[in-house]
Amino acid sequence: MNASIGADARLALDLALTVRHDGHGGVADDLATVEGLTAWVRERPETGAHGFEARGFVVDDTDLAAVREVRAAVRALFARAVLPGEPSPADAARLMPVRDAVERLNTRAALAPTVPVLSWTEGADPVVRQEPAHGDAELTAALARAAIAFLASPDRQRLRACHAPRCVRYFLKDHPRQEWCKPSCGNRARVARHHERHKKTA
Repeated sequence: MNASIGADARLALDLALTVRHDGHGGVADDLATVEGLTAWVRERPETGAHGFEARGFVVDDTDLAAVREVRAAVRALFARAVLPGEPSPADAARLMPVRDAVERLNTRAALAPTVPVLSWTEGADPVVRQEPAHGDAELTAALARAAIAFLASPDRQRLRACHAPRCVRYFLKDHPRQEWCKPSCGNRARVARHHERHKKTA
C-alpha cells in the first residue's frame, strides 16, 4: 500500500480492505468474528493516533457489530468517492444509502469526545493536541473519525476501486496511469483482456 499516505487514509483504507478476495473466486471478511477484529486492531498501532489504545484490546459481539456498521458506511462512501467510476464489486449491489452512511459515521465519531491538551517543552512552541476526554476512546469513534478526516481530505480524489478480475480492493492512485491496486492485479487484467481479444477473433 501507499507508503506516503497519512494515518487517517491508511486506517480508513485498511478498514475497507478487510473485505477482500478470498483467492478462490469469492469474498473473504477479516472481521467475520470477534477474534478477527481483535487481531486486526492489535496489528494497527496507528489507531493510537485516533485516541484508541490497541494494546490488550479485546472485543465482544457488540463491538464487532458496531465496527462492521462503520465499515459498511465507509465502503458506501468510498463507492460515492470513486464516481463516475464503478465501486468495488464486493458490495456494489448492496451499498448503504449515502445519507445513512454519513449519519452513521457522524454518530459514531461523536461517541468519544475530546479535549484540548497543551504541552510545552523547553525551547519549543506550545502544542495543542486533542485527546479523548475519558482516557480510551471507543474503537468505532476512532475508525469513524479517521474515515471522516480521509474523506474530507484531498487524498479522497485519488481513491479508486480496482477492477482487475476477482479483486474487490480500493486503493489510492499513485500516478496518473495507475489502473490497478497492485502489479499482480494489472497482470491478471492484461491476461484477461488478451484472452477476451482472442475469443473474439477465434
